Amino acid sequence: MIDSSNWQTFKEALKLALQAEPLGMQAQVGMAPLPDVSQRFDKESAKKARQSAVMVLLYHEEGRIKFPLIVRPQYPGVHSGQIALPGGKFEEEDQNLIQTALRETHEEVGVSMHQVEVVGQLSELYVPPSNFNILPVIGLLSEVPQFILEEKEVEELVIADINVLNDKTKRKQKQMTFYSGINVDVPYFDIEDRVVWGATAMILNEFATIIHNINSKK
Repeated sequence: MIDSSNWQTFKEALKLALQAEPLGMQAQVGMAPLPDVSQRFDKESAKKARQSAVMVLLYHEEGRIKFPLIVRPQYPGVHSGQIALPGGKFEEEDQNLIQTALRETHEEVGVSMHQVEVVGQLSELYVPPSNFNILPVIGLLSEVPQFILEEKEVEELVIADINVLNDKTKRKQKQMTFYSGINVDVPYFDIEDRVVWGATAMILNEFATIIHNINSKK
């Protein structure tokens, strides 16, 4: 288990782990909606997709290391009402996808780009339903953030403890009906009694693998 008593040690271990080759499909696929996941790992489709980035934003509070998730509002689209990491699409003003993640995090949850120490990134992930290729960025905060939500883009904030990612009792599965009308078996994280699935769960599964590896070296 990781808590804020070893925050500095954790930060250094995390930075070192993120310097290694990204874990990619082998870590992401464990939380992929079944049965057919081949499209999600189609490299050619990913190259042609719209580019985007999300932020896993870590901070310590009350003896725990935490990160925010956002609840998307209801809208006519494939990701309506879903739980996600702060983030969004690449804009021409962005120098790169890391800046996209920083800018979107500021816009959606009010955390200044200058407060975030970017320490690395996870594997890119292609999302066929919306044709986005996502770069997950890992950022650290030295203080507890004061979140200010962008009401048009964020309906609610969910604060997660990183230890939940490797808690086997929080990994569940249910059948869901996709927008296309197909019934699909979906693995998900139960975080604060919320269903965190799809691309967000796949990204968090890679991060969970990194956290597990750090814990196993203690």
